[in-house]
Amino acid sequence: MRRRNIVKQILMDSSSTSSDDDELIVATAFQVHDEDQRLNVRRHGGSVPGHRVIHRGREAGHVRLYQDYFSEHPTYSPAIFRRRFRMARSLFLRIVQSIVEHDSYFMQKRNSAGILGLSPLQKITAAFRMLAYGVPADATDEFIRIGESTAIESLKRFVQAVMEVFGDEYLRSPNNIDTARLLEMGEVRGFRGMLGSIDCMHWKWKNYPAAWQGMYTGHVHEPTIILEAVASQDLWIWHAFFGLPGSHNDINVLHRSPLFAKLAEGQAPEVNYTINSHNYTMGYYLADGIYPPWATFVKTITSPQGNKKKLFSQAQEGARKDVERAFGVLQARFAIVRGPARFWDQETLGQIMTACVIMHNMIIEDEREDFDYNHEPEDFHYDHEGERVTVSDEHSPELSQFMEFIKSNHNIRDRQAHSQLQDDLVEHLWQLYAES
Repeated sequence: MRRRNIVKQILMDSSSTSSDDDELIVATAFQVHDEDQRLNVRRHGGSVPGHRVIHRGREAGHVRLYQDYFSEHPTYSPAIFRRRFRMARSLFLRIVQSIVEHDSYFMQKRNSAGILGLSPLQKITAAFRMLAYGVPADATDEFIRIGESTAIESLKRFVQAVMEVFGDEYLRSPNNIDTARLLEMGEVRGFRGMLGSIDCMHWKWKNYPAAWQGMYTGHVHEPTIILEAVASQDLWIWHAFFGLPGSHNDINVLHRSPLFAKLAEGQAPEVNYTINSHNYTMGYYLADGIYPPWATFVKTITSPQGNKKKLFSQAQEGARKDVERAFGVLQARFAIVRGPARFWDQETLGQIMTACVIMHNMIIEDEREDFDYNHEPEDFHYDHEGERVTVSDEHSPELSQFMEFIKSNHNIRDRQAHSQLQDDLVEHLWQLYAES
């Protein structure tokens, strides 16, 4: 209907033209409209009668922002920059450069009156402040000199660009090198074959559609959206599955998650290790009690009896905190995912969450050399909480029959293998404890 009205208006405005010109105008209108729909571009209107124009002094705002943080001798020190932007200046400038090259929206332009517009630093800094501090869009106006609607559009375009530019690298599944490093981390802690920890986080949704309240309300008693994540000891988030309504529990999310898709299809790196004279070919994740007893999960022991099982339960519950610590650091770095979400559509919320996870991993990589695995970075203030494993370089052959896929899924859900693995880890941890 909207498309028809656009064409009708164009034809009315071009009543003096020939029929050939009319056809050309209609074709052009359809092409422009389809292009806007494909790119999800919102066309801006012109001047509104009676609207008061605010002369914000954009150029002066850019000069002040540049002098404060990006000049050769900035007003604020690198430590203050790190606290306010959540990352080192070099990493921030790398992101800015990549985003500007990817999306021309962030390039500084002149309008039809010849007035210089907002700089890339102003637009991206406004988006960062909204992500880092969780503030409304108009809270960035006084310092950055940017309007509310422009700040919101900058945020939406920024998170989308982050996903498109950095998503493949910083939300990748573990490759052979990554898997070997993850297994080495687990080996040091006594969990041979461990690939990380899994859990779910709920993000409150303030501006949810009223008709969806029951669907998105679960045990939190408020509408939420769920993030399922797998994190390692260095707090890198290797898997992020976001978007299911808060009425689901962790098992429902797991059954819809693509976490084991590559493993079931035979595309994941093979993991070969031995515990207590038993050979295993699949890695596993530490999980809490709600997860099913699959071969790919190791859970704690409820009410453990005996020193061996008590030691295992303490070690498992301590190592499983990695994913909860990752959630805490993610929310500390980007307060927008800690407070109630104020955007109206779920697609935007998904892009915001994904972009925050990607930048979280970029920060982890940038600071990895100085990272202490046993403590959080100083600015987050949380409570502290053998044989090298080899990874096969060969991939399993491509699955050509449906029965092979069924067999892989059966191996993942093998309850007997889950029990055997747990018993072997109990003995393995006890032997390490006795030796030490």
